[in-house]
Amino acid sequence: MNTELQQEQKRLDSVMETIAEQIVTLENETFRRREEVIEFRKHFWDDVKVNTDTFDDFLETIIALRQQAQNLSVSQSTHRQAFKRLIALRRMQEVPYFGRIDFAEEGTSAAERIYIGISTLIDTSGENILIYDWRAPISSIYYDYPPGPAEYTTPEGKVRGMLEKKWQYLIRGGVIQSMFDTSLTIGDEILQQVLGKVTDKHMHNIVATIQKEQNRIIRHDRGRLLIVQGPAGSGKTSAALQRIAYLLYKYRDKLKADQIILFSPNLMFSSYVANVLPELGEENMHQVTFQEYLDHRLSHEFQVEDPYGQLEYVLTATDDPSYRTRAASIRFKASARFFETIKAYRQSLELSGMLFKDIRFRGKAIVTAQQIAERFYSSDTSLRFHNRIEKLVAWLNKQIDKAEKLERTKPWVQEEIELLSNEDYHKAHTLLRKKHGFKGEELANYEMEVEALGQLIVHKKLKPLRKRIRALRFIDIKGLYKQLFIDPARIKQWMEGETPEEWENMCRLTVSMLDEGKLFYEDATPFLFLKELIQGFQTNISIKHLLIDEAQDYSPFQFEFLKCLFPAARMTVLGDFNQAIFAHASETVDFSTLTSLYGPDETDGITLARSYRATRPLVEFTRGLVSDGGRIVAFERDGDKPVLTQLSNHAELHRSIASKVADLRKRGYSTIAIICKSAAESNAAYNALKSVEEIKLVKRSSTEYEQGVVVIPAYLAKGIEFDAVIIYNASAEVYGDESLRRLFYTACTRAMHDLQLYSVGEPSPFLRHIKQGSLLLTPSSHGINIRL
Repeated sequence: MNTELQQEQKRLDSVMETIAEQIVTLENETFRRREEVIEFRKHFWDDVKVNTDTFDDFLETIIALRQQAQNLSVSQSTHRQAFKRLIALRRMQEVPYFGRIDFAEEGTSAAERIYIGISTLIDTSGENILIYDWRAPISSIYYDYPPGPAEYTTPEGKVRGMLEKKWQYLIRGGVIQSMFDTSLTIGDEILQQVLGKVTDKHMHNIVATIQKEQNRIIRHDRGRLLIVQGPAGSGKTSAALQRIAYLLYKYRDKLKADQIILFSPNLMFSSYVANVLPELGEENMHQVTFQEYLDHRLSHEFQVEDPYGQLEYVLTATDDPSYRTRAASIRFKASARFFETIKAYRQSLELSGMLFKDIRFRGKAIVTAQQIAERFYSSDTSLRFHNRIEKLVAWLNKQIDKAEKLERTKPWVQEEIELLSNEDYHKAHTLLRKKHGFKGEELANYEMEVEALGQLIVHKKLKPLRKRIRALRFIDIKGLYKQLFIDPARIKQWMEGETPEEWENMCRLTVSMLDEGKLFYEDATPFLFLKELIQGFQTNISIKHLLIDEAQDYSPFQFEFLKCLFPAARMTVLGDFNQAIFAHASETVDFSTLTSLYGPDETDGITLARSYRATRPLVEFTRGLVSDGGRIVAFERDGDKPVLTQLSNHAELHRSIASKVADLRKRGYSTIAIICKSAAESNAAYNALKSVEEIKLVKRSSTEYEQGVVVIPAYLAKGIEFDAVIIYNASAEVYGDESLRRLFYTACTRAMHDLQLYSVGEPSPFLRHIKQGSLLLTPSSHGINIRL
């Protein structure tokens, strides 16, 4: 062992001792703090004298309660911080640090050695920093500069100096396994080791291997919108999650994890990335799919199609007579043009066209829809729309008050009184006594009047009606949305330019679905947007940051809607238009339309080019599948070329796949995906391959990313990586249409180490222009020729 390595190991030993000592101290402290909190909760009321006899006594009680609550909150917060620090130290026991820079600040004679890890470590004296957090300002030099002049930014300004050396360490179990000088970038040797591993069920943090371009994403701190574009495997998602960890560190006094939302493509992806922030000692942010939000808001009104239901239709229903109409509908209703049309339509409702529902009680209308409309349009039209709605609510409540008085005298009230059970009678009796404020003997001597009981019964029966009015459910939102499509010619008054192709058929199809109580996925966001414009937006100003992954799957309409929904939030969007597999994406070629969300001054874009996920042979193959593949740069990690095997029938296909799975398992691969075009094809493949040991079928409802062998539709595999991928049937029959090129590319780019393509019959035309030599061809035992 050379002298420098010995010295470094000696320092590491000392650091490990410091970590162990601090862990013992914190374990004792967290135990003591936990006991304090438990004891405080037990005796919370002991020190509070509850007295409400006079106003001063009541005020004194409130102050005492508030003081106790604050004391409890401080104790809980102290315990929480100590426990969080304890978790970070335990993680540091595994890998205390991974990098070092020797940096001489301007005006100093000697360079300071800065060691970098996942968290800060200070020695027992409290004066010397042994390890710097990777998010600290000075740590940015490690990711951004080769040896030479370097600088970093602090709240006080820029600090300049000379980076003399940059080292990287591989530490396991308190032992330095290797260390080396990295001159231009974070060492490929470490990255090779990380990428060369087989995958497990979680994505992990990448702090030890962050590249310069990824660091730009992580530390970007300007404007309202950051757009990150990059090919499959370029580290978009990983860098964005590290970005959240960085923001939580930098703005720890202002930003909390529960003020951040990650919009994931599906529930399985959410489980896959759930480990990244906890690995860095941060609490997890909210994770939700856009569909979950739509279901939360609309499922009580409609049977709402999900995005994969829509995609499954597009992929499998080409023979449906309505297919052309539906495809046109998906494109139009996803557009910013339709967004502006709905805004114009809502504006027109200030003058005419509002639809309401009767306010009915016991089968009769207390107020008819027509009366409500007349009242709405006869009121002060100079008021803002939502103020007019508020005045309408107040007027309707007065109508309910009048109806309540009339109902008390009706025979049904007496019948209700006579049918009261003893239990209900006594409950009503108690309620009325409390309402009238009788105490002591007065309470005991109070005789309930039949009239008062009748009032109580009528008021209770009308309570749901008042609740419905408060919730604005007397406005016919479904009818208002339907009104857009009842007369195909009417839309011209709200929309600039010509009506879209297939418009009349689109109108008929939409109305038919609404009448059935169903909502196409392409209608869900527009419907909800119209509802919000009329009833008032349920905005969430507590959310400070949105992270939107697989952003190419979101329509311009949905982005506009999210901006309205979270008006105080900054946004980071990640995407790859080569993976834009939804039907609406055909008219969107890039993210340029997003610039209009917040304007060019508030929008920044970062483009990644290098793909790290797959081996160089796999990247060279997949980049030949897309028109702009020449921009994708492969990371220099060697491996096997992808293999195409042509077969004559499905029986041979299933035998060959089962044999290949067994072979891949022997090679130590823990995640093997058999990727199909659709859910329908996945079901068929799974049923045919059930003999494969522990094989699993991934469905839209799957919530966990599991290891092993899975059969999965391509659209559910997005964002996830597998050790080996088998393309179930890469034939011209399955992948023959040009519209499926992106789906095929998405499926092939899920592989990290091994890619096997099978074709029953002639292979897909997407393979014809693949660079010669980048794909190995294996004819079947039946000697069928492969033509590319």
